[in-house]
Amino acid sequence: MLKQTKLIAAMGACMLALAPAACAQMPTTTKGASMTTMGQSMMNHNSIQPETTLDVSAEGEVMRAPDIAYITAGVQADAATAQEAMQQQANSMTGVFDALAKAGVEKKDMQTSNFSLQPRYTYVEIDEGKGRTRGEQRLDGYTASNQLTVKVRDLDNLGATMDSLVSAGGNTFSGISFALDNDDEVRAEARRKAVTNALSKAELYATAAGMKVGRIVTMTEGGDYSPQPMAMMARSKEMAMDASTPISGGEVGYTARVNVQFELVK
Repeated sequence: MLKQTKLIAAMGACMLALAPAACAQMPTTTKGASMTTMGQSMMNHNSIQPETTLDVSAEGEVMRAPDIAYITAGVQADAATAQEAMQQQANSMTGVFDALAKAGVEKKDMQTSNFSLQPRYTYVEIDEGKGRTRGEQRLDGYTASNQLTVKVRDLDNLGATMDSLVSAGGNTFSGISFALDNDDEVRAEARRKAVTNALSKAELYATAAGMKVGRIVTMTEGGDYSPQPMAMMARSKEMAMDASTPISGGEVGYTARVNVQFELVK
């Protein structure tokens, strides 16, 4: 019994002697050390400070001669009854379709853009006697309208096509516009110009500030558009009556915009 007691006491003393060494080998975490590690992990050596960036917006435009035109034209018919107005409009539109087909316009390039049938009213004043009158709207008839958007691919015969449309019964024109049938490459060129212009503008600002353009941080497209100017339609007094209406297509412009953020460096 005495030997067991001495053995236990000896083992306890040995454990107490080893404890400081074991504790010395364990990692020590202090508040200061924790904050330092966190600060290092949060630090991004590639981060860009707001004061070293430059936001630039630029656009690029490409002009080209058009190869297609869009005509918005049609027929409007007035009659005493809705049925008569619809019938007159239908007869005239049949002639318009035939004229366009003879001019080489395919059915896939004709699309109805608006169709309507509206009553027409006339405002009249009715004498009620004793110097009193009252206003009243009375039905005066009906107006039927059918509008087409026509894609014309043969611009050389555009004036003649429009004249044949009128001769066949077309009596309304809402406008004409021009475009490119395939504008993918033109739009791509406009985008390239927009980026080049943005870089040129950034370099100008950077040089003025005594800095250099480092790299592009972000770049977004600001949208593009292709304005389609109205054509000038006029008949010269010196031209013969059977000459086709002269049409000038001019040029159409395609514009792209970009918004770019650059990093500026010393």
